[in-house]
Amino acid sequence: MAYNPIQFQQGMSMPEFLQCFGNEAACAEAVRQARWPQGFVCPRCSSRAHCVVSSSGRNLYQCHSCHRQTSVTAGSLFGNTKLPLTRWFLAIYLISQAKTGMSALELKRHLGVSYPTAWLMHHKIMTAMASREAEHRLSGAVQIDDAYLGGERPGGKPGRGSENKVPIVAAVSLNDKGNPLYLKVTPVAAFSSDAISHWARLHLAPGCSVLSDGLGCFAAVTEAGCTHQVEVVGQRKPRDLPQFKWVNTVLGNLKTMLSGAYKAFGYAKYADRYLGAFAYRFNRRFDLAGLVIRLIVDVCRGKAATERVIRHA
Repeated sequence: MAYNPIQFQQGMSMPEFLQCFGNEAACAEAVRQARWPQGFVCPRCSSRAHCVVSSSGRNLYQCHSCHRQTSVTAGSLFGNTKLPLTRWFLAIYLISQAKTGMSALELKRHLGVSYPTAWLMHHKIMTAMASREAEHRLSGAVQIDDAYLGGERPGGKPGRGSENKVPIVAAVSLNDKGNPLYLKVTPVAAFSSDAISHWARLHLAPGCSVLSDGLGCFAAVTEAGCTHQVEVVGQRKPRDLPQFKWVNTVLGNLKTMLSGAYKAFGYAKYADRYLGAFAYRFNRRFDLAGLVIRLIVDVCRGKAATERVIRHA
């Protein structure tokens, strides 16, 4: 069997990562370049004129106009952290390379931090990944399908009415050869026409050619300027539906990741982050070596979020 070139491509090894980001100065410089690629900009007055002063062993950027002093991490997801940047960068590397996902417990063991700290770091990084994914929309030929996260609770409602089940929509765009390009997998309020119409406006570019099964609410994608084709599945198995091959494959990979890496999490509160992180890695699978750098940039540019905000998603 021939090797899949995407799966067997060269990524960034741990020694290469440590060579690039193995000390605090290198990590701080990476944060600076990611946040201010054209040079420092004062967050208060937007002036570029500044000088660098040292305070308590760290460098601060002092604006010449308003005299505000700003650290390289102030206002970012790293803001107010007590951990060295090397620990944050290692967390970013590990999460980016974990194809099947990485739990906060596993991250804790790799980083040598407490579980609450690892959990917060994990969610901040996933927040940056999900935010970045929300900026893009699918185009061209798109397969979509419905699924649920979570299972039935003992004594609760059975089937789709279970209080522990979160409805999600998976969508995969294809190239001219029918191979997958990009993925969207997001929670929705319900499988209703209004919810799908809202979802389509957010995640599909006008002019998409959408293929779905017989679920009636998917017809609402036409309200977002897309065309809609229906293939009624009936009692057929996934192997008998090659037209849904890639969206079924993605959902299978998602379920494998969730059952393998995460034993349980708050589906209703945090599903968008876990799904966004999954899509982030999938959509950048063509360049594993560049994935680490791109995630570092996206996390560095993420807006500050307190633990309270993160936990009350």
